[in-house]
Amino acid sequence: MYKILIADDHPLFRDAITSVIHSGFSGCETLEADELESTLTLTRNNDDIDLILLDLNMPGMNGLHGLITLRNEVPFTPVVIVSAEEDKQIIMQAVTYGAAGFIPKSTPREQMRLALEKILAGNTYIPADVIKTEPTPSNEPAISNEIFSSLTRRQLLVLERMSMGESNKQIAYNLNIAETTVKAHVSAILRKLGVHNRMQAVLCAGNLDFNQAR
Repeated sequence: MYKILIADDHPLFRDAITSVIHSGFSGCETLEADELESTLTLTRNNDDIDLILLDLNMPGMNGLHGLITLRNEVPFTPVVIVSAEEDKQIIMQAVTYGAAGFIPKSTPREQMRLALEKILAGNTYIPADVIKTEPTPSNEPAISNEIFSSLTRRQLLVLERMSMGESNKQIAYNLNIAETTVKAHVSAILRKLGVHNRMQAVLCAGNLDFNQAR
């Protein structure tokens, strides 16, 4: 079964998320760390960790520098940020530096279980209410409208489904197209938006009105 490392300096939160994991995923093994150095030690001593749940504000992290250090240490292990921080720019930076997802600490228990289920299945997770924040005068869109207008109608439909957290398989089913076609559309979307992964594309499209765009 899965082995999950919970890296957070709050014992009550570690207990809470451990309870969610054990009740939702039978036989799952959990490891715990309360600062960056012990997190790195555990990753060096356990090369079979399936997922790391990482708090951005625990000792030693120094903001996103801790995430970068951890990604350099275990580049092939997904790291998901679990944080009280919900600033879109910080989330975007975390994704740019290699985070595979973001779960707010305020997430209800069942929703957190579903998020973990999606992540362990190989998908990414960012809640829609975090992605679709309202723009402010000081918060310019990361991608211009001209670039979005270069997307075809089908690519916009795929991007919209990506923003809803759907996997390629789900998108293929809902749009009645082949999964290989979805993958081709996703690749084209990433190239046109100038981003490296689907989560960055979703974050860039956070304020896009898909009805108007189509």
